[in-house]
Amino acid sequence: MNTDTLLPFDLPAVRRKKLTVDFEGGNQSSDAGLLLLREAERRLGVCRRLADAMPDRRDPDRILHEMFELVMARTSAIACGYEDAIDHDRLRHDPLMKVAVGRHPQSGAPLASQSTISRLENAPSKTEAARLAVALLDQFGTTVKPGRMEILDIDDTFCAAHGGQQLAFWNAHYGERGFASMHIYHVASCTPVAAILRPARTPNGTEVCTVIKHVTQRLRKHWPNTRIVWRGDSHYGRVEAMEWAEDNDTDYIFGLPGNAVLDAIVAKTADDLRFHHAQSRQEKVRTFASFTYRASSWKRPRRVVARLECSLQPDDGGATSTGMRQEVDIRYVVTSLKGSAQHLYENVYCRRGQMENLIKLHKAQLASDRMSCHSATANQVRLAFHTAAFWLMHAVRAAIPQTDPLATAEFATIRERLIKIGARVIEHLARIRIQLPTSCPQGALFRTIALGIMPSAP
Repeated sequence: MNTDTLLPFDLPAVRRKKLTVDFEGGNQSSDAGLLLLREAERRLGVCRRLADAMPDRRDPDRILHEMFELVMARTSAIACGYEDAIDHDRLRHDPLMKVAVGRHPQSGAPLASQSTISRLENAPSKTEAARLAVALLDQFGTTVKPGRMEILDIDDTFCAAHGGQQLAFWNAHYGERGFASMHIYHVASCTPVAAILRPARTPNGTEVCTVIKHVTQRLRKHWPNTRIVWRGDSHYGRVEAMEWAEDNDTDYIFGLPGNAVLDAIVAKTADDLRFHHAQSRQEKVRTFASFTYRASSWKRPRRVVARLECSLQPDDGGATSTGMRQEVDIRYVVTSLKGSAQHLYENVYCRRGQMENLIKLHKAQLASDRMSCHSATANQVRLAFHTAAFWLMHAVRAAIPQTDPLATAEFATIRERLIKIGARVIEHLARIRIQLPTSCPQGALFRTIALGIMPSAP
């Protein structure tokens, strides 16, 4: 062990009894990155916020584990890759997990077991689970500093159900039952705004409008002078959502399914594009169009942006001598924003592709698709814990110097390089020392992050 890279961490309280340390026993951990998660929590307070929002109906005289300790242990375990509650039967004795929740690593009592964690997830009611979602929304509103205009991405992702979980719905596209959790992310900071459990079906207009309405109204309490823009694909371009946004000083840019009327409007533009593509030597030729359109279900006309792209595609029918045929692909977007058609489509709408990467971090690398509880309310609580773990991992990554390749790495890579590090824990009378291995490749970076992420306040 390299004693030159000792990291000191103060104990919550100074003990008077001298401790005898067993270097061959329970003073070692394979998750040294729990220290980074601990400092991220001290800076953000996301687990503390969730703990304050969760109900605690236990007898105060018989409580062994405070609510914050339960939430912090569960969230830290998810960030470390332990997505199942049964993992806590072993983690409850981990010295660094104890340090992360605020207990002494060796003299402190063991943490909560799997049964206690499971009761934690199943304790809240439907209303109380909604309060957790609001708490995470407040976490975002108070943490992120907004500008004059901020874009929020909204989308859903399929999560398979394995059992008789409530809200599980058959999805013909995926050929199995599951959920379609709705995710909302802030574009500029790449931080989560909300995560909502829902059946695996396309959201209707009332559902989309309800979510946009409540999230916008809550955010305006924190961002009174910021104009909010909602961005999503055609599933979220519902007339109810657009009408509410227009009536409440909110902007939007949504995908719009094509139809015969829209195709007829851009038919001449498409013919001109075919001609220019035939005259050019480029593989693909693009053009854009902007016009006012009013669908039969709309009360008012709205601006529609069309992207037309002409290219050569294989002719499977053999109608052409060259085996290739000219094809025009047309995509439509409906928006309340101003600007050129090309700018709105390429620089505003198309950048929603980053949303897929953020969902992957949440779903695949933090295992938020592990909806193993029977109750839909309990699964929504689990979704809140996974979102809190996203906040902690995001804070750790944000503390990495921008010159380091890990500054843009995925959570799985950060976990492998910075979380899954062996460490020796030495508990003294008034201080805890953490020793990293001498051969730790990221030792210097680990120390830089640990010192940089510490909150300025004591």
